[in-house]
Amino acid sequence: MQEISNQKRLKGVIIVGIISLLMVSALYSLQKSEEPARKTINTNNKITLLDEGKFKNGDIIFQTSLSQQSKAIQLATKSKYSHCGLIFKNGQNYYVFEAVQPVKITPLDKWIARGQDGKYVVKRLINADQILTDTVIENMKQVCNRLKGKNYDLTFEWSDERIYCSELIWKVYKRGAHIDIGKLEKLSNFDLDNKVVKGTMNKRYGDNIPMNETVISPVAIFKSDLLTTVISNY
Repeated sequence: MQEISNQKRLKGVIIVGIISLLMVSALYSLQKSEEPARKTINTNNKITLLDEGKFKNGDIIFQTSLSQQSKAIQLATKSKYSHCGLIFKNGQNYYVFEAVQPVKITPLDKWIARGQDGKYVVKRLINADQILTDTVIENMKQVCNRLKGKNYDLTFEWSDERIYCSELIWKVYKRGAHIDIGKLEKLSNFDLDNKVVKGTMNKRYGDNIPMNETVISPVAIFKSDLLTTVISNY
């Protein structure tokens, strides 16, 4: 009889243990389901929450770059946006045509992942559906192909020998769509007094800074009256 009683107690302990384990598992699952969704990108560098269908050919995307010169660009232009590119669709996938080293095409999700905290803003030409026809987009792509493979322009010159990011966007829109996106400026228009900016300028130019060089900054394109914001996760 004592043995039967012990077996019953042991069986009861096992049942209680199983029930407790199931309750803990259920609570953990509930907690996970209530966690806020990530608003940037996941570990597979895939875009989440923001519908990829919202992107269109010719969109301009901006981010805060993590490159060595990014801080100097932000300080000189008084803007957090230090890198930008053009979005195009190829098949079912979106890509960014950008001026890095060298000028190239980068998958959109990888481009976003390179930026600070996966943050970005997408702007679009007002009345893009009427202006950016299939023919115009094809013209823009042809300009891109002619500039593809160019070295990145560390000295921000206006020639096509080397190209920097906002210069690329301005020239593609100008030559492919006959539209000026952003106001052209001179290097002297920027804030060059900060020590970080001065250090970068000294490395690039020494004592011969071309103050009269024509330039276009990411923020000049960002602030263009011809553009409207369509996507932002800032």
